[in-house]
Amino acid sequence: MAATKITINTNGSIRVEGDFEVVDPLGAPFGLAGRTAVSLCRCGHSSNKPFCDGSHKTSGFCDTVVARELPLPKPKA
Repeated sequence: MAATKITINTNGSIRVEGDFEVVDPLGAPFGLAGRTAVSLCRCGHSSNKPFCDGSHKTSGFCDTVVARELPLPKPKA
């Protein structure tokens, strides 16, 4: 089993659980206060981005999620 589990929730957030770190574009870590699970915003309406604040429930965000195989990556030139 992987050390980190990422769940893409239908009509909701991205849930990250396990051993992980969340960093900004410069690599500075967010202080997670010992959390081993966080939810990341997918709808774009959270007032606490990149973390979810539940705004997807009132913003009308809809996206059904079904696991699928990704195509092979394109070769690097």
